[in-house]
Amino acid sequence: MARRFGGCRGPVATAVLVVALATATTAPADEPAVGRSADLELLSSWLSGSFSTAAQAAASEAEVAAVDLHLAPIWEDRLDGPWRYLEQSVSGSPDRPYRQRVLELAEPVAGLLELRVWVLPDPTAAVGAWQLDDPLAELSPDDLVPRPGCSILLRRRGEIFEGSTVGFVCASELRGASFATSEVAVTADGLVSWDRGYAGDGRQVWGSTEGGLVFDRIVTAPEPDSAPEPAPESESASASEPASEVSPSPDETPDGSGSDSDSASGSISGTP
Repeated sequence: MARRFGGCRGPVATAVLVVALATATTAPADEPAVGRSADLELLSSWLSGSFSTAAQAAASEAEVAAVDLHLAPIWEDRLDGPWRYLEQSVSGSPDRPYRQRVLELAEPVAGLLELRVWVLPDPTAAVGAWQLDDPLAELSPDDLVPRPGCSILLRRRGEIFEGSTVGFVCASELRGASFATSEVAVTADGLVSWDRGYAGDGRQVWGSTEGGLVFDRIVTAPEPDSAPEPAPESESASASEPASEVSPSPDETPDGSGSDSDSASGSISGTP
């Protein structure tokens, strides 16, 4: 993975994507998907396993700690999804994750992929669940709380999936912000995320101005049987706080722009 976030080009703001997002996030969680595309299967494969920012932390001029990220498949017998349990902690403190989420992967429009974010009813009870054979087996989507407006929409461009939140609808009250944006890039080798918070007048009030948090894969994710051709183009947070797909929430990250507990690596706070 590149050490700088250079793939995403800012929040997607076209009317088509806004309509697609609104339609997708209002669909019932139990509504079965018609089918999964090759791109959706590939993205879900890449969003499986364990990742670390250790290399980025070691290369930083500042004294920072690394962050560990785990993404475990859950509810694999369901027809919707795929679903992932996300757990994130400062390296060396696996028993004290500062972020836990459930992610639902979807394809609301052909070629447009979405990461929907859900909050656990009792994050403490799920600590370490990524190591289990059947994580969160006692739960179902009906037990989760959605984080509306903060889904990430992605498209495949060659060997990378990249995208962002849509416009300015991801609410955030952290450090005087009115909304948050998140940009994400996912490859077979890891992922990069970059979150920022803005005041109502457009001033950036939290998050890095330099680039994203770089997570390198440390456990290989299973690849699908055949690779598809590229398409054309914790501390629990409340459901009202910004949400996203794959890395720390801005109010939870330990880079100085979020949580005051624990100090960690990365030039950003992560995704909302």
